Amino acid sequence: MASTIMRSTVLFGGRVQGVGFRYTVMNIAQSYDVVGYVRNMPDGKVELVAEGETSELNSLVEEVKHRMQGFIDDVTAAESPATGEFKRFGIQH
Repeated sequence: MASTIMRSTVLFGGRVQGVGFRYTVMNIAQSYDVVGYVRNMPDGKVELVAEGETSELNSLVEEVKHRMQGFIDDVTAAESPATGEFKRFGIQH
């Protein structure tokens, strides 16, 4: 049975800019079979957009929440079908 590739869009709120959050997310993402990006948002949040198998996406988000728990106040996540537009994971500026 083929696995389903999904897109997960996660917004992290709190003290998440200026604390190495994006670099930590990028380093964590290297451990998972995901592609996409992480970037700072104008409203002070950090957006993570990743595509991969649901289990990989869930593990990635859980590890980010665990590693950066002192900085995150709220997390909003949405899943949608993958677009296949990404070749790797990186930081968007």
